[in-house]
Amino acid sequence: MSGLHRSSSAPSKNGLPPQELLDDLCSRFVLNVPKEDQQSFERILFLVEYAHWFYEDNSVEKNPSLKSFTLKEFTSLMFNSCDVLKPYVPHIDDIFKDFTSYKVRVPVTGAIILDETFERCLLVKGWKGSSWSFPRGKKNKDEEDHTCAVREVLEETGFDVSKLLQKDQFLEMTFGQQRVRLYIIAGVKEDSSFAPQTKKEISEIAWQRLDELSPASNDVISRGMTGLKLYMVSPFLTSLRSWISAHQPPVAPRLDRPTRGLSVWNAKNSSTGSSSVLTEIQLNKPSVDARPPDTGPGKSFRNFRFDTASIYRAMEAGFSS
Repeated sequence: MSGLHRSSSAPSKNGLPPQELLDDLCSRFVLNVPKEDQQSFERILFLVEYAHWFYEDNSVEKNPSLKSFTLKEFTSLMFNSCDVLKPYVPHIDDIFKDFTSYKVRVPVTGAIILDETFERCLLVKGWKGSSWSFPRGKKNKDEEDHTCAVREVLEETGFDVSKLLQKDQFLEMTFGQQRVRLYIIAGVKEDSSFAPQTKKEISEIAWQRLDELSPASNDVISRGMTGLKLYMVSPFLTSLRSWISAHQPPVAPRLDRPTRGLSVWNAKNSSTGSSSVLTEIQLNKPSVDARPPDTGPGKSFRNFRFDTASIYRAMEAGFSS
């Protein structure tokens, strides 16, 4: 991907984005951000990741002739095309590896949403793949656990749990170097409205019966009794069942209720979910990314600093052209 020099605004025959588009992405997501977001490769890679989301969700969708990239491919493309990043192209493999390691150390919070009978919990299925999980996501820098949980649940399900969340009602586990805290939100009406507020992140939302989920184990990836593929669900089930046994549900179980899982939102059957996007949510994320303890691989890049003078020169050249 190196040596890209295209001035046309139309995509090339092989689907690579034009240089004008890459310059715009670099300017929008890398250059025009607070200086603190330019102080480490981890922060830079988060910015590149947001540029990737924007490219896939907007540019490719509006112009299908553009090629879709994995994050690693897109990172290489940006480093080879953005003047301030080009000097670091020889180290891009190590930089990306360090970033991947960094991401799995960022704490995660979310919620276990129970219906009024405590028989079902709300699970979401990712846009890509077939795994179901509790709605959750990575904490932003300096963000409190419960605030992150409210934000992530709202983004992934469209449901506001802020008035139902109790700060002392949560389950917490550690997977490798990543802490996962899930707040228990109990007594949510089954007919509540659910629909993700972010684009191409969630493909389906459903009430799943707890008795159909696999027995509790330490497996991060598991299968429910009906074959449902689960991610970060099974390890919480023993503690969740203990919590349920100690609390009285607001509504007694009913025999007339469906015995299987109940889908409440599906991107394929929705006219809004897959096409509606809160661009501002994505654009605002770079300034508040989480910073876990500075441990692990990649220490050689921890003291990375942008050449500010080069950035300003590049910006001035872009504005004057």
